[in-house]
Amino acid sequence: MTRRAVVLLSGGLDSATVLAIARQDGYECHTLSLDYGQRHRSELEAAAALSPLLGAASHSVVKLDLTLFGGSALTDAALAVPTDGAALDAGDTIPITYVPARNTIMLSLALARAETLNANDLFFGANAVDYSGYPDCRPEYVAAFEAMANLATRAAVEGARLTVHAPIIQLSKAQIIARGHALGVDYGRTVSCYQADAAGRACGLCDSCRLRRAGFEAAGLPDPTRYQPRA
Repeated sequence: MTRRAVVLLSGGLDSATVLAIARQDGYECHTLSLDYGQRHRSELEAAAALSPLLGAASHSVVKLDLTLFGGSALTDAALAVPTDGAALDAGDTIPITYVPARNTIMLSLALARAETLNANDLFFGANAVDYSGYPDCRPEYVAAFEAMANLATRAAVEGARLTVHAPIIQLSKAQIIARGHALGVDYGRTVSCYQADAAGRACGLCDSCRLRRAGFEAAGLPDPTRYQPRA
């Protein structure tokens, strides 16, 4: 039987790589994105385009307005996205770009989608190496969510154990890029910037842009990112 998986796809570099890995591992992939009120729609547009290009069987978007709660520079217009790189040197400090409970919300939606598809596997792009300030990107979080999923779902209770895969969680950004490059991921189509413009061009200054650029440099590969023109 074909193994089905739900893959969380943001449209960024990490999740695109995870989708390529899941496809290489032989899964029939069904991608899921969350329209949560993020600062731009470019990443959602990128996800919709990447899904079929990387061989997914279907793509779905769930709309859930997290701006109602705010609490993050990605969901609250009153909070500025940091552009000085200081957060990257802040150790375990949780950055202002952390969206409260976002991974838990997205994985819960992916779990519900998996049950309707009779899929026993969830994939997402958590990474704990290059930028470890997000509490919902740690290996122990992934293990805890998997344990919860196997207690809370009909599928698991009836004997179909669910597995949460985070295949890049222990890789550096350079290693992620090298892996995706080997799998044929076109990173020029991905959008990682926290404040990309309507055309999907990156600011080049936010922490995500800085990590992405450094990753390509460390991997020894050209950076295909489209950047906004500087004034």
